[in-house]
Order: sequence, then C-alpha cells, then structure tokens
Amino acid sequence: MSNEPPAAGHAVHQADLAHVSPRDKAEILAQALPYIRKFHGKTIVIKYGGNAMTDPALQLDFAEDVVLLKLVGMNPVVVHGGGPQIDEALAKIGKKGTFIQGMRVTDEETMEVVEWVLAGQVQQDIVGLINVAGGKAVGLTGRDGGLIRARKLKMLDKDDPSKEHDVGQVGQIESIDPSVVKALQDDQFIPVISPLGFGEHNENYNINADVVAGKLAEVLKAEKLVLLTNTPGVLDKSGRLLTDLSAREIDELFADGTISGGMLPKIASALDAAKSGVNSVHIIDGRVPHSMLLEILTEQAYGTMIRSH
Repeated sequence: MSNEPPAAGHAVHQADLAHVSPRDKAEILAQALPYIRKFHGKTIVIKYGGNAMTDPALQLDFAEDVVLLKLVGMNPVVVHGGGPQIDEALAKIGKKGTFIQGMRVTDEETMEVVEWVLAGQVQQDIVGLINVAGGKAVGLTGRDGGLIRARKLKMLDKDDPSKEHDVGQVGQIESIDPSVVKALQDDQFIPVISPLGFGEHNENYNINADVVAGKLAEVLKAEKLVLLTNTPGVLDKSGRLLTDLSAREIDELFADGTISGGMLPKIASALDAAKSGVNSVHIIDGRVPHSMLLEILTEQAYGTMIRSH
C-alpha cells in the first residue's frame, strides 16, 4: 500500500466525506454489498457522453466509477460519443456541421475529422483518465478485431418516407463481433470503444454512439446498459421523473408523444436493448457526480430504469 498523499482530486472527495459519520459510511458500504454480489462477473455497457464527458470534475468521477465497478468484479465496457468535440474541431478548419433529422451529415472531409477526434483525442483522453484512476483501459474502434461491420445508413424523410436523405458516411450496424471485447474483459482490461464502423470495401462509417452501445449490450448479453445524458431521465408530460418503466410503458409514451425530439434515438436504442435480453437499461443524469455508481450500487433511483419485462 502506498503512503503517498492522495492526488488533488481525491483530496476533494475526502473533504466531501469528512462530514459523514463512520457509522453512516459503514451503512453506505453495507447497502452496496447485495448489488456487488448480484452483478459480480456481469457485463455493464456504459454510453458516455454529455456534460459528464466535458466537465473536468465529472470526468474524474466517471473514471473512478468505472474503475470501482471493475475492481468489485463487474465488467464495464465504455462506448463514447463526441458531438461537441467534433463541432469544435470542424470550427477550427472553418467548417460548420449540418444536420438532417438530428443526424450529422458526414462528407469525406467531415469523416476525417470525426475519426481523428473520436478514435484519437476523445478516446485517448478517456483511456488516460481511467488508467490514472487505477484501471487498465484499452481503446478500440469498430475496425479492431472486426468489431463493427456497417453499411451506409438509408435515411428516410420523416414526413415523406418515399424520399431518402443522403447523410454521407453515416453507418448502420450490420453485425458486431464481440470477441475482441470479450478477450480484453477476461484479461482485466476495460474496453473503451469509439462508434466507428467499416464497410465491405473498407469504407469508414460514423455511427450513432447510443445505437452502438445498445447493440453491443445485446450482443454481449449485458446485465445493464447505462446511458449518461444531460437530462434527469425520462420525464412525464408534467416534467416529473419516471424512475421505473417497462418496455410496454415506453411504447405507450412514444405513442402519445411524451417522448420526442432528442430523446427519441436514445430511448429507441434503450428499448431495443431491453427487448433483446439486456436485463435493465438506465438513462441517468451525467451531471450528477458519481450518478452511475449511485444508480448501480444503491436503492436510490438517479434516473429512469427500463426493465426488459
């Protein structure tokens, strides 16, 4: 055991806990035990995005949470987005992102930037943070080990389905071969995956990270899929948080328009995963420090849980 003082980030956490009595701390740890036992050895796929990914303090919290889950015997797999970082990089070369129906139009030049940002800058930042927090993270893209095969996304107009939009090198998943992820997991590593796929002629495709996380959770038969967002979770029409929903209830919320806009693709991925064997899907607020740990290891709901049945 090292006698070195904790790093600055840890000192802050120590201070946060100073007002908690030893008895309460013990109570908190004891409460986590049944969850640790229940999820030991299970795979948890985490979609990392939003504020949790751009706020330095929340980045540290996220990395610590992932390492803790690994150390108590779970198998976290991280899939990350990078929208704001891509916009920033495009602005540097004087290019403005264009979107059709919420999907980034990805021409050849944009695709180069997307690859450089996702597989380079963003992925390596996350890998570094997890390693500094005491984990062993390894960065992957869809090319590594033939992980994500994709084809060009056919995007139909939402008002006129006979019309198709060309959104460039945006892909939809054809198949996922999880063997490289499983090999890393079995070897104590934490995979960090950029949502980039490849086509039959070696073309590059940019894929929605929520979709990649959902499909990966299905293929890995994950216990949980956790989506970090910039919202408290799924809200009803009067703005109250819905903490526990079945797949059927979600279908009803789609039908009556309660779920719309930017939440649609996220919830659609979550719903597919829940219907395809992932036990529970959690849509949680990444702006709350350690929200992921609180959601997985305590009774308290920190977002919306979608049950598979």
